[in-house]
Amino acid sequence: MAQQGNQLDREKFSCSICLDLLKNPVTIPCGHSYCMNCINTHWDREDQKRIYSCPQCRKTYTPRPVLEKNIMFADLLEDLKKTGLQAAPADHCYAGPEDVVCDFCSGRKLKAIKSCLFCLASYCKKHLQPHYYVAPLKKHKLVEPSKNLQENICSRHDEVKKMFCRTDQKCICYLCSMDEHKGHDTVSAAAERTERQRELEVSRQQNQQRIQDREKDVKLLQQEVEAINRSADKTVEDSEKIFTELRRVIQKRSCDVKQQIRSQQETAVSGVKELQEKLEQEITELKRKDIELKQLSHTEDHIQFLHNYPSLSALSESTHSSSINICPLRYFEDVTAAVSELRDKLQDILTDRWTNISPTVTDVDVLLPQPEGEPRSRAGFLKYSCEITLDPNTAHTQLLLSEGNRKVTDLDQHQSYSRHPDRFCGWRQVLSRESLTGRCYWEVEIKGHLCVAVAYKSISRKEKICEFGHNDKSWALCCLQNGYRFYYKRKETSIPLRRYSRVGVYLDHTAGILSFYSVSETMTLLHRVQTTFTQPLHVGVGTWSSQSSADFIKMK
Repeated sequence: MAQQGNQLDREKFSCSICLDLLKNPVTIPCGHSYCMNCINTHWDREDQKRIYSCPQCRKTYTPRPVLEKNIMFADLLEDLKKTGLQAAPADHCYAGPEDVVCDFCSGRKLKAIKSCLFCLASYCKKHLQPHYYVAPLKKHKLVEPSKNLQENICSRHDEVKKMFCRTDQKCICYLCSMDEHKGHDTVSAAAERTERQRELEVSRQQNQQRIQDREKDVKLLQQEVEAINRSADKTVEDSEKIFTELRRVIQKRSCDVKQQIRSQQETAVSGVKELQEKLEQEITELKRKDIELKQLSHTEDHIQFLHNYPSLSALSESTHSSSINICPLRYFEDVTAAVSELRDKLQDILTDRWTNISPTVTDVDVLLPQPEGEPRSRAGFLKYSCEITLDPNTAHTQLLLSEGNRKVTDLDQHQSYSRHPDRFCGWRQVLSRESLTGRCYWEVEIKGHLCVAVAYKSISRKEKICEFGHNDKSWALCCLQNGYRFYYKRKETSIPLRRYSRVGVYLDHTAGILSFYSVSETMTLLHRVQTTFTQPLHVGVGTWSSQSSADFIKMK
């Protein structure tokens, strides 16, 4: 409660000019009190008019009232200070560098909360009060604080501009309408505002409708992103399952072949070992027989020799041939050859099928918003076709122009061009003769590694930053071996679509639309730019490899 009482006291005993506690208080004839310095400073500014007013109630006095210190008010303030009344807090809303200041504050200015279009002055909360209770001031038009009030004053007649000249499309004062604007179509500023307000409302409705349409487009595109992601995730999952199954089938076949080889290996080795054992047994038997025959050959007794000879001389017949034919070491080589043949066939099949799979990935249709007014077919684009010729004075010395300057080829060797300030020196680039505005369409047959671009004529010709797409004066579609990339201000946008030999370019200079298409049996949008073009555009070509060429097609 004490705090509220102090706040109330401060308001009662504050000067409405400086908003601080009264110092050397004086009371003027209307009854309002001010610091003596504050009211004197205020009236000093009114000396030329010889009419002196109260800053609060606007009551005027002539001559200037004589000011004397209000001793009772001063004593009362001293007593209140002793009981706890303090100076106004230091955290008033003082005006900063960006704020509109109160025109009536002396000393440190406070922020204005309103500006008066009639007084052409701005007021803080204190100094604005008379506009709320003084009858003549209550009719004034109060607006949000403005630093541009002086724009409402005619610099020639020092009058408030209350008229509008429709002929010259400018605000004027009444005297201007009788002077240099005499005979012009003039109306009151209020009437013109009413008319413009109606147009503004129509524009605002149209803008709100466009906002709603764009919000729908954004929502649709978000749904498209989600659908693309779902489809891609499912396709990756399904493809992985298929390849996993394929690997499983190949692994199973590998195991079957391995098992058959091992089984055949076991059978063949077992047969060979069985024959080997029989031969070893036969060798043992023959060695034993040889010992007996040797002993018989050394027998000296003729009768004994003849008696044992019949039983030892006869050899048992062998169950095997006298020699074994071993085949060359081929064994399972035929299996290896058969598996190798299968591998080669699989590789051929995968290579052949991949040429069908890859385009289905890169040709996935993606929803792209079609700008209003942009053609939807090649026939529609051809209505805006224009003939492009290249300017020899801009061509880099390693570029050859031919076919009536409609074709450029990178020869990787200098041509005999004359010196010219428009010639590109830093990069192998060339610009068209024609400057393009409005709606235009052209097609170019491309070969090799190059870029198709548009650029302002003011683009640099010597510095490294003159490369198309690497500055704020050019937009470039780079045609690479395996796709496209778009560049602007060195920012790269990858375009993973199959490359075709012909590119179509559509320009709507007024709408700020630049669209690149690949042209084949159908037209596929590669990239679209939505911006604001501030200068006419020239077609450009830049090359990066020898024998690269760009041929601008003559449209029929």
